[in-house]
Amino acid sequence: QVQLVESGGGLVQPGGSLRLSCAASGIIFSFNTMGWYRQAPGKERELVAAITGGTSTYADSVKGRFTISRDNAKNTVYLQMNSLKPEDTAVYYCNVRICADYWGQGTQVTVSS
Repeated sequence: QVQLVESGGGLVQPGGSLRLSCAASGIIFSFNTMGWYRQAPGKERELVAAITGGTSTYADSVKGRFTISRDNAKNTVYLQMNSLKPEDTAVYYCNVRICADYWGQGTQVTVSS
């Protein structure tokens, strides 16, 4: 009933920027938390950023570099990633929690020179 589709991943040089998008189907209210997680090879999936209404939170590793936002009219959440580092390389997943968790398929971000 709820589907999430990520896009915007790709290959970028260190210090570069990417903007990830997550288009959601179904009705999602602004008070429903949406977030971005990432998973690097050999590591557990971790929360990168989340947004509930106008309030956003970030992992310490991305504070000051990443910005999460959402466009309720378009039912889309974004992750603007600046000053990318090689350690940001991972598959990035969109998530929305409406009692249960709903996940997108993920979009690969690779930061390499």
